[in-house]
Amino acid sequence: MPAANTDGTCEQPLLASGPPNLGMKPGRVSPHLEIVEGYRPGAIGRIAEMHGKYYAREWDFGVFFEAKVARECAEFFERMDSAFDRAWLVLAGTRIMGSLIVDGSDRPGGDAHLRWFVLDDGLRGLGVGAELMRRAAEFCDARGVGCYLTTFAGLDAARALYERFGFDLAEESAAETWGRTVSEQLFTRPAGQLTGSI
Repeated sequence: MPAANTDGTCEQPLLASGPPNLGMKPGRVSPHLEIVEGYRPGAIGRIAEMHGKYYAREWDFGVFFEAKVARECAEFFERMDSAFDRAWLVLAGTRIMGSLIVDGSDRPGGDAHLRWFVLDDGLRGLGVGAELMRRAAEFCDARGVGCYLTTFAGLDAARALYERFGFDLAEESAAETWGRTVSEQLFTRPAGQLTGSI
C-alpha cells in the first residue's frame, strides 16, 4: 500500500509499466497520471463538471442532474469515513481527470454504493476505468461487503466493464431520478468476485 501523506491521503503512480493486473494498455497511458485516495480541493466541482458536460452532450441531461451530483457528492465528502468509504481521483498534475467513489456509509450494514464513476474524455479507452474498478472491488472484497451501482440503459461500454468485474443486472425500470425519464438499471456484485482474469 502506498505511504500516507500527512493529510491522510495516499498517492500511487498510475503507469503502463505497472503490475500486469492494472489492465493498462502499454504505451498509451501517460506517466504523469496518478490515482490518489481521498479528497482534494476542487474535487466536488470537478466531479460535477465532468458528469454535467458528458451527460448534457451525450444524453441531453440538464441542470437538475449536475446539481444533484454536486449536492450528493458534497454531502459524501463531508461525512466520508475511511473505515467504510473510499474516493479515488485520477490526476494529471493537479488537474482531476476522473473519479470513482465507494460509499460504504450510504446503507449502514448493507452493500456499498459505487458512485460518481467518470473519466475525462481523453482518458476513455486507456484502462484507467478498469484500474479504478479493480481498486473499488478489492476494497469491497477486503471489507467482505457486496456493492451496487445505478446507471441507465445505453451506456454499453460502462456496462461491459461492470460485468467484467462481477456485476449483474438486478433490476431495470423507467425512472426520472436523473432529471429525465430513462431506463434505470441496478447492478449488484456480491463480495469476493474479483478474479485473476480481470
